[in-house]
Formats: sequence, structure tokens, C-alpha cells
Amino acid sequence: MIKEFFISLLPPHLQPKQRRSEERSGFAFSKRQKFVISVVLLSLGLFSSEYLFSGYGVLFAGILAIVTDLFIIISLGDDLMGSFSIYPLVLPFLWSLSFGFFYFLAPARLLTRIILTTIYAVGMYSVLLSENIFVVGSIRTIALLSSARIVTFVISLVAYFFITNTIFSFRLSIAPTLFLFAIFTFLFLLSSIWTYTLGKDIKEDLLWNIILTLCLTEFAGILWFWPTPATVFAIFMTAVFYIFIGLTHVWFDKRLFKSVLWEYLWVGIVALFVLIWFSNWQ
Repeated sequence: MIKEFFISLLPPHLQPKQRRSEERSGFAFSKRQKFVISVVLLSLGLFSSEYLFSGYGVLFAGILAIVTDLFIIISLGDDLMGSFSIYPLVLPFLWSLSFGFFYFLAPARLLTRIILTTIYAVGMYSVLLSENIFVVGSIRTIALLSSARIVTFVISLVAYFFITNTIFSFRLSIAPTLFLFAIFTFLFLLSSIWTYTLGKDIKEDLLWNIILTLCLTEFAGILWFWPTPATVFAIFMTAVFYIFIGLTHVWFDKRLFKSVLWEYLWVGIVALFVLIWFSNWQ
């Protein structure tokens, strides 16, 4: 109260923008309140999708992802419009899309729906907070960048597993499968690399994205002929994605040491063992 009193004594041109906007509108939500409202509405939509969109899972997933980006634009407001780029919209879009797809593949049980919706809500709120940090961090130095990068990296791995599992569960021919895989992989890489470069122009990271997308798509093309279930395939490709994007991150951080390489090598060995062990060779 004391702080607000002294702020009110300042001339109008020196008062914080948020306070002046509140005076014009009479009432305004804070950024965190907007995040909470967005998460609640999106989670309710996801939970009720089985009853409202039964049989239209793909359509619902697309709608949920688009609405998510609309909420982000509303929530971030001036911060996003001041230095607008598509990067803050990519991962939230993919997070909602992945859960929209996977939701209809999961067992139709109430407990399963509650668990998935809870994970979605926690992840979405974490994504919104992280994207807000990145938007601010692209303008000025902020201390929470490292934490936001870790959070979005974990979120990306979970969403990548869900979408990869969904793509191979469709059991399409190799051409459309690899096309969908390449598109989504490119989007995931676009978001993951931006969290370290924080560039505003998509051309700045385009070469990295294209090369890594081609490498991952080649892995997927080889495994399309592999006798393995979609879930095992998704686990292996998520591990490969983790290795590729993890090494890219440590390269940007200039921490690409021998010990770090061995850590990622062991992840690849374990993932390959799982792939071979659970493959159907009969």
C-alpha cells in the first residue's frame, strides 16, 4: 500500500504502464492470472474432449493448439507485440497438439484422463512461464534463462514422444510418415534452438534446423522398416532427439567436452539396446 501511494504521487508520464492501463480499463488481470485462466480453460477443454469430440481427435487437437497460441498472444500482450516472433508460439502449440493427439490413444478411463489432464496443465503453465522469460530475455538480460531452458527441454522431450508415437500409430506409408515426422521435428528444433540463441529472425537458425531435421528424418526412415511397435520407436527417436539437441545446446554453451560426449553416448547405447530388445524379430 505504501509503495502504491508513492507511485500515485508521481507524474502520469513516470507512472508504470501497467498502472495507467488499469486506470483506463478499471480492472486488469496480471500476467500470471492470465496464465492460470488460460491453463484452466485449456485443461477443461482437453478433459471434456472425449465427450464433445469423440471420433474427431485430430480436429480437436488442431483446435486446442490454435486456441493455445491465441491465449499466449493475449497473455503476453505488449511484451510479445513489442518484438514479435513466432518462436514463443511454437512449443505451446506443440504441447497442446501432442496431448490432443495422445489423449485419444490413451485408455478411456477416468483415472487416465485425470492424470493426463493434470500433466498437461502443469506442463502448460510451465511452458507459459518459460516463454514469458524468453520473451523478456530476448530484450534484456534475465537470471531465470537457465531454468527456463531446462523446463522447456523436458517439455519438448515429452511432447516429441507423444507426437512421434502418434505419427507411427497411424501406420501410414513411408512417404507421408516421414513428411509428418520431418515437419514436427523441424518445429521442435526451431523452438529448442531458439531458447539458446533468442534470435528474432528465423533465418538465423535455419541451417541448424534443416541439418538436424534431415539427420533425424533419416533415422526415422531407417526405423520405418524396423519390426518394432510405435511406442518403442517413439522412445528411441526421443532419445536420438535428446542426443542431437543436447549436443547442440552444449555447443552453444561452449561446453562440448569429452565427458559430455560420453554421457550422450551412453544414452544412445541404452536406447539402441531397448530398440533391439523389444523388436519383433519373428
